[in-house]
Amino acid sequence: MKKILLRADDLGYSEAINYGIEKAVKEGLIRSVGVMVNMPASKHGVDLLVDEPIAFGQHTNFCVGRPISDPKLIPSLVDEEGMFKTSTVYRKAEEDFVNYDEALIEIEAQYNQFLMLFNKKPDYFEGHAVASANFFRALEDFAHKNELKYSGLPEGKDPNRLDEDSHILINEHKVYMTMESMNEDYDPYDTFYKMVKEQREDGVEMMIFHPGYLDDYIINHSSLLLPRTKEVTFLTNPEISNFLIDKEIDCLDYRDL
Repeated sequence: MKKILLRADDLGYSEAINYGIEKAVKEGLIRSVGVMVNMPASKHGVDLLVDEPIAFGQHTNFCVGRPISDPKLIPSLVDEEGMFKTSTVYRKAEEDFVNYDEALIEIEAQYNQFLMLFNKKPDYFEGHAVASANFFRALEDFAHKNELKYSGLPEGKDPNRLDEDSHILINEHKVYMTMESMNEDYDPYDTFYKMVKEQREDGVEMMIFHPGYLDDYIINHSSLLLPRTKEVTFLTNPEISNFLIDKEIDCLDYRDL
């Protein structure tokens, strides 16, 4: 049987995002959800879904909101007000400004926050996409040290645009990653059907989503807007569920890897 994994990122980003992800889980196809544990709406999102039989991951976030660790300990990651530098700052930087040791401090702080919210280790461990090799190196090292299931970034790939050739290894499983939500002409149906049509037999196809609704916070803090709402509709469309059944495609979550 062919296998796919549909993952939703950004639980906790805002209450509107949380409600969209909740719908994509309870009425749709999402079985793996990444949590931004540093955000004010994190607990709200966790409370909506904590009893659902899904995989919860630490979606380590360095580019929105306030850090969990003391900003004085991580000066390379924050602005003058102690808030994380934005993804725009990362994209425009001519060199990697993230200090590896400071990254480890905040990664551990967010990990401890995850443990507090769930009383267990994350089912998988990865990072909210920013253009920083030091960030991803620190994530990988921390995951290995703490025996976490690391879902990293394919070497040489843009963290915000993963094409059909992007793949990683998770516990010897070859996972092909697709994320096109930042593309101007993005249509989740087109991306999904293309992924399934070109599915490879030697691994698992994973499509990364950012489902959610829009509120004032998201409109003012995220460059990804309308595609989030389109993805909620896609993930809860019965036609997609029926398609997977007809094609005998098995939907996995990270615990199956």
